[in-house]
Amino acid sequence: MDIKAQIDQDIKHAMLAGDKTLVTTLRGVKSAILYAEVAAGARDKGLTEEAIMAVLGKEAKKRQESVDMYRQGGSEVRAQAEAAEKSVIEKYLPAQMSDDELERLVTAVITELDTSGPQAMGPVIAEVKRRSGGQADGGRIARIAKEKLQ
Repeated sequence: MDIKAQIDQDIKHAMLAGDKTLVTTLRGVKSAILYAEVAAGARDKGLTEEAIMAVLGKEAKKRQESVDMYRQGGSEVRAQAEAAEKSVIEKYLPAQMSDDELERLVTAVITELDTSGPQAMGPVIAEVKRRSGGQADGGRIARIAKEKLQ
């Protein structure tokens, strides 16, 4: 079953179970996917699974940024609500690579590209993102690549 169909099915189950938080979160995710479809001119045929994963990744990142902001502002209740939404979204995303796995991948890419120095950050990050298949956040990739390319 594709991700979009799974989300629709999970919305129905959440509605039957009376889980308002889950329903609201999933409807927001579904809306973000629909918006991306319209923006890409793909409303009739839909987005690819990879494009849907990218939308979900962006939504999870937004929630994490909100958690950080709410915590800075001293609103722990709102931060926890955003964190709960993020955990719902992450269930549809592939598991993230461990730091060790990501570090090995970055090292392998740097070796294969035979590059060094800060000017190589862009190509290294792009290749690692491509190879990781959505299993690594761009911020984590950039941090490790920066350490390795110093």
